Amino acid sequence: MDETAERRTLSVLVENEPGVLARVIGLFSGRGYNIESLTVAEVERDQRLSRINLVTSGSPMVIEQIKAQLDRLVPIHKVSDLGTEGPYIERELALVKVVATGEKRVESLRIADIFRAHVVDSEIDSFVFEMTGNGDKLDAFIRLMTPLGLTEISRTGVVAISRGKESI
Repeated sequence: MDETAERRTLSVLVENEPGVLARVIGLFSGRGYNIESLTVAEVERDQRLSRINLVTSGSPMVIEQIKAQLDRLVPIHKVSDLGTEGPYIERELALVKVVATGEKRVESLRIADIFRAHVVDSEIDSFVFEMTGNGDKLDAFIRLMTPLGLTEISRTGVVAISRGKESI
């Protein structure tokens, strides 16, 4: 990422119908834009609406192009650039498997406690920790668990929502 590139979290309200996600992804891939994180879930069942949270990077001009092109896709109701529209909350969930015994096992539990990670599975020689937080917090936890026997990671990607009374 060059110095002028900015990381942006976009929230897109779309019709919950087949092919919408493929159209959004196609817009990105067709123009050479990268998606760093992507989450999708139905948010209003009776209105058949889903919310796509995606993180991308680019110059301010490229970000504006992405938003304008997304806005033109037919099944899209609204595009919000959370970083420019006010304060927002961003979280990820990670499941982290650590295989360890002895002192490394004890140390992994200490670190998990400091990071407020929860043990969701425990065997005699392994743990699976569940942790939520911003990406930097998850990255720090993963870095500390690596020398202790980290063997597998599964992350959700970013979910985000604006703070206050404003909504998408």
